[in-house]
Amino acid sequence: MYRILIVEDDMAIAQAMQKQISLWGLEAKCAENFQDIVAEFQAFDPQLVLLDIMLPFYGGYHWCSEIRKISKVPIVFISSASDSMNIVMAMNMGGDDFIAKPFDLNVLMAKLQAILRRTYDFGVASETLQARGAVLNLSDASLSYQGERIELTKNDYRILQTLMERKGKVVSRDTLMQRLWETDSFVDENTLTVNITRLRKKLADAGLTDFIVTKKGMGYLVE
Repeated sequence: MYRILIVEDDMAIAQAMQKQISLWGLEAKCAENFQDIVAEFQAFDPQLVLLDIMLPFYGGYHWCSEIRKISKVPIVFISSASDSMNIVMAMNMGGDDFIAKPFDLNVLMAKLQAILRRTYDFGVASETLQARGAVLNLSDASLSYQGERIELTKNDYRILQTLMERKGKVVSRDTLMQRLWETDSFVDENTLTVNITRLRKKLADAGLTDFIVTKKGMGYLVE
């Protein structure tokens, strides 16, 4: 499930967007601490940000610049200040789109879904792999689930990357072993089993029970 952070200080507008986004099966959160939007962003770990320009304390351009220092996540500006200067500045600051207020909620959703498809559905362009709500970030080798960041070892990351790249398909133990140790030399199969067992426990502790499925005599699968 994609997560969208709504940074809008007009709570009537923010809650209307949150409700509409939820109706489309996406998870949305309205920012609360307008003094530290970066902290809200990091805690929620969204796949898209809706960002107003006029905000308390610091404006949307400031927060766009701060988010861009740590993430390439799509940012969509929403504002009644829809003159050409603001639109150009929003794009130059790192925004991916600009939606002028007032807007139709259905038009908003169409734009958001198009951006999410472009960003995450095409594996070559995407820096993430997703399965069952878990998001593997290829840029920093971390896993996120329900707003929580799960730290991974090098082998954890390689196992998940291999399985999630082939989501829905069985990956043989031989393939995993070669991907992990990148060698033709003999590696005890029990070493892979130990790595898988440790990773499964880490995932289960984070709420991802049975994320890696064993197909007896064939290999492993992420559905």
